[in-house]
Amino acid sequence: MHRRPTPDIPLTGRTFVVYDAVMDDVTHSPVPRRRTKPKGRHPDKALSAGFVRSAPPGRYCDGNGLYLFVQPSGARSWVQRLVIRGRRRDFGLGSVALVPLAEARKKARANRKLARAGGDPLAERRRARRVPSFAEATARVLEQKQAAWRSEKHRRDWISALERYAFPRIGGMPVSEVTSADVLELLTPIWHTKAATARCVHQRIGSVLEWAVAMEFRTDNPCGWLRSVLGPQSHVVEHMRALPHREVAAAIEAVRGSGRLPAAPLAFEFLVLTAARWGEVRWAVWAEVDRAEGVWKIPATRMKAKREHQVPLCRRAREILDEARALDGAGGPLVFTRDGAEPLADKTLRRLLRKHEIPAVPHGFRSSFRDWAAEETDHPPEVVEAALAHVVRNKVEAAYRRTDLFARRRRLMDDWAAYIAGR
Repeated sequence: MHRRPTPDIPLTGRTFVVYDAVMDDVTHSPVPRRRTKPKGRHPDKALSAGFVRSAPPGRYCDGNGLYLFVQPSGARSWVQRLVIRGRRRDFGLGSVALVPLAEARKKARANRKLARAGGDPLAERRRARRVPSFAEATARVLEQKQAAWRSEKHRRDWISALERYAFPRIGGMPVSEVTSADVLELLTPIWHTKAATARCVHQRIGSVLEWAVAMEFRTDNPCGWLRSVLGPQSHVVEHMRALPHREVAAAIEAVRGSGRLPAAPLAFEFLVLTAARWGEVRWAVWAEVDRAEGVWKIPATRMKAKREHQVPLCRRAREILDEARALDGAGGPLVFTRDGAEPLADKTLRRLLRKHEIPAVPHGFRSSFRDWAAEETDHPPEVVEAALAHVVRNKVEAAYRRTDLFARRRRLMDDWAAYIAGR
């Protein structure tokens, strides 16, 4: 019986069974026999340079998982098959015209050693391609993150700290080459002198390096353990400046009717009476206000907790809305505007308070409201927290509490308005 070796046939999406034609000694007719996996030692350097140049179409094993693929068109290329971390993977090593047999064998041997040691040759190849700079990687991370942010200001704040403190040192470096020493050097001068800023820079550098790890441009993120090297920050927590609740009425009286923009004092008083955040007031639209029911429904997309919040409107808050609608140029979708169309600037209220020498920031009036409720009223804390749109931290309590305590919050906000009015 005479057996003629045949080449392996490339698989292109369909499964083929390859047979050898074997001549039977009695009938002298070809008898198909299914080819089985070769037994014995695996091939090693089975191909020659001459065979590589002249082999007919097919797939030929050289050893170490290296195969020569010859297409019907005559195109010849190298492909290696390896088991990488438990998964069989095939990947090309290049054209025969560019990668000779000796070089292909060298690459195949190195890849196999790496795979047997638990590495991933494919990941190493990806890391070897062009690696983005730290600044380019930051732009990619920012693009992914900003879809969930509610304002352009958040984007500017996120990138500005990196541009000021990180980019001068590591912005142009490949993201794979940024070391713990680089991060440590740029954080050390500000770690204790500008504690809050340093924490932000540390966290954002960590986000960029984490992205690089996920993209397999690097294998580690040193930011996770740098805090132990930098040491604890001996800083004093500084809360936002707020007025004592007894001085809130005087602040409203000082601001009322002043300023170049008539909508600004109205927006400030509305913010105080509703205990809302400035961003919620600044972007309030008429479609959210039910004047007859005295309710302002802020959609989840504009809330910090990503949940719709209903604000009960006291009588004075409804009067403010009427005054805002009566302003010259009003008529657009926004409640408080400049020139009837554009929203008030983010710094409008800060400038207004500074102009009247009121030592507080807009957000601080939520603290004034919280202190008043605790010191001057018997309203339950959960009602006050609901008025501030704070999330219930206890998961069990949050799961069972389905009410927003709206009726009780209306009485609370009416009491707050009466206190400010001096009644």
